Amino acid sequence: MNHVWPRAYRAYLFDLDGTLIDTAPDIHVALNAALEHHGYPPIDESLTRHFIGHGGRAMIRAALEHHQLPDVNLESLLVTFLDHYSAHIADFSQPYATVVETLGALKDRGAKLGIVTNKGGRLTHLLVDALKLQHNFDSIIAGDSAAKPKPASDPLFMALNELGVDATDTLFVGDSTTDVEAARAAGTAVVCVDYGYSQGVPANALGADGTISLFAELLT
Repeated sequence: MNHVWPRAYRAYLFDLDGTLIDTAPDIHVALNAALEHHGYPPIDESLTRHFIGHGGRAMIRAALEHHQLPDVNLESLLVTFLDHYSAHIADFSQPYATVVETLGALKDRGAKLGIVTNKGGRLTHLLVDALKLQHNFDSIIAGDSAAKPKPASDPLFMALNELGVDATDTLFVGDSTTDVEAARAAGTAVVCVDYGYSQGVPANALGADGTISLFAELLT
């Protein structure tokens, strides 16, 4: 493991879906609602979990490809999916185990906390507000906040600027190669959770400085 972790940091930046919150149940319901509304067969939640991570459009395209169907109605499906998802964004989604307690403990230590996600800004704030997590974060950078989303460094640098911290004093916590590449580009240390949405790539193969199975391990 790289010497940059474990240790305490001045700031912690977090991916959202698959890292802080298990959003797959609500995303899955919305995806199947969109598919069925447009006359397509549904998919299993295990597949939805595998398809999450590259945005709604890519997820819907993957679902259609799974059924060997053309994506001619992709944009209409996306609109229906987003409408349903925004209306039911936290029906079943919940923070992962020990997330809430760990965020509070890090705040009590004096650390600054931020979210850096590729989820759109409206959906990000709807979700964080619905789960009453917003008070934990000093910065929330969404997929449409910066010039380029992750894996570009732009959103991380935006968060670092808002928090007033250096990359060398910051740990990024994510669940995918997108997160690792963004952290490397920005110069922060990076740790990956092993329970997230990594498109089938094991957490210890993502190239991070370390992996954790429980969020509270960030306090060690």
